[in-house]
Amino acid sequence: MKKLLNDPANLVAESLRGVARAHPELRIDHENRILYRADAPVSGKVGLLSGGGSGHEPAHAGFIGPGMLDAVCAGEVFTSPVPDQMAEATKNIDGGAGVLHLVWNYTGDVMNFDMAAELAAAETDTQVEAVVMNDDVAVEDSLFTAGRRGTGAAIAVEKIVGAAADQGRGLSELADLARRVNDASRSMGMALTSCTVPAKGSPTFDLPDDEIEIGIGIHGEPGRRRVPLASAHDIAEMLVDPILADRDFTGGEGVFVFVNGMGATPQLELYLMYNEIAALLDKAGIVPVRTLVGPYVTSLDMAGCLVSITRLDDDMLRLWDAPVATSALRWGM
Repeated sequence: MKKLLNDPANLVAESLRGVARAHPELRIDHENRILYRADAPVSGKVGLLSGGGSGHEPAHAGFIGPGMLDAVCAGEVFTSPVPDQMAEATKNIDGGAGVLHLVWNYTGDVMNFDMAAELAAAETDTQVEAVVMNDDVAVEDSLFTAGRRGTGAAIAVEKIVGAAADQGRGLSELADLARRVNDASRSMGMALTSCTVPAKGSPTFDLPDDEIEIGIGIHGEPGRRRVPLASAHDIAEMLVDPILADRDFTGGEGVFVFVNGMGATPQLELYLMYNEIAALLDKAGIVPVRTLVGPYVTSLDMAGCLVSITRLDDDMLRLWDAPVATSALRWGM
């Protein structure tokens, strides 16, 4: 294993200290491993909280700021934060309008966010709602989830709902919007290589040089099947076909297409993949009106990509275009 480390046991804590130095616009509670936008809580605004295991950077901390999240809880690598973290963050971002938990569908995250909501309600009068994001079409159940996994759709959900929260929309309306965006989204990923968790020191799974894994999750979970290494054109079909088979993406205002790098795939290859994906969508009569290409939801040093497609209505499109100022996404400001 070759990584930029001091001690694997201190990786998350030391990384958070680096985030604090690089991004003074954030406020970081190092003891509880919570990252806040500097002006949280914002009076009269619904607070938005997400989080999960580390190792997916820039998710989740890269999406804190005006137009997106108010706070994020950071767990150890690929490990859910604990309920006490989440409850503390929930209380600290309540500006009087309640708090919405945006939860990626992994068993530990769902259970701990549920417990955190109960803790926060018992200790304060904070009103909490939760939306679970479950967009992955690869598998119905996995090592980490009951039901479909939460993957790339979180970017669309957190951006669109974040913009709506900044407009002053209420808690119930935001929760409904988050469910609507999640329901409009489908995703599918693949791996060229495994990732290596620093504490383990070896690849999570064995993948021969002449094979690829189709339908992986963002923690290196196995997918639908293992197949021989194929061309980018064929891989794009393996990812897009199941997405289009699972939902109708025609109509509306077009679609948002997110081609995500898993951590070790060059941007050069990701744009090549987008070209193949766009050609398949053209053939299917589906119109991409917004795109995002790059490593935003990674799995440490895994090579591969994930495709996420969201069918937009006019409200979602306007909210996607609204100003945002985070370390990972920034426009209109």
